[in-house]
Amino acid sequence: MARLLLLNGPNLNLLGTREPNLYGADTLDAVVERCTRLARELGHELVARQSNAEHELVDTVQAARAQGIAMMILNPGAFTHTSVALRDAIAGVSLPFIEVHISNVHAREAFRRHSYFSDIAIGQIVGLGTLGYELALRAAAVRLAAG
Repeated sequence: MARLLLLNGPNLNLLGTREPNLYGADTLDAVVERCTRLARELGHELVARQSNAEHELVDTVQAARAQGIAMMILNPGAFTHTSVALRDAIAGVSLPFIEVHISNVHAREAFRRHSYFSDIAIGQIVGLGTLGYELALRAAAVRLAAG
C-alpha cells in the first residue's frame, strides 16, 4: 500500500459552480470521495488537499515525503502558468507526479498552454473532465506496481 497525495490549487474549491461549461458539475468533495474510494480499491491510501494559497501548496509538497507520500496527482489550477515556487518544491523533494487539468488547456487562451510542471511530470491528463483524476490514480497505481 502506498500513500498518494491529491493536490489541487486555486479556485478548484469552486468546482460544481465555477464555469460548469468548462469544469462540469462535479464538486471537489465529490471528486475527492470518488478518488478516495478508487485509491482504496487499488490498495492505496489517498490524502487530499486544496488551497488557494501558493505557500500552503509548497508547504504540503515539502512535507509530503516525510508523511510517506509515494506519488502525487496534481492540478495546480492557475498556478500551472505562474508558479516557479511550486515547481521548485516538487523538484526539490523529487516527488513523482501526474499533472491533471479538467479542461483542455490547449484549446483555451494562449497563456493557458504553458505549464511550469509538464516537463517534470510523469505524464499529463488534460481535457477529460473530472474523470482525469481517476485516470491519473489508475496510472499512478500501475506505475507504483511496476516499481
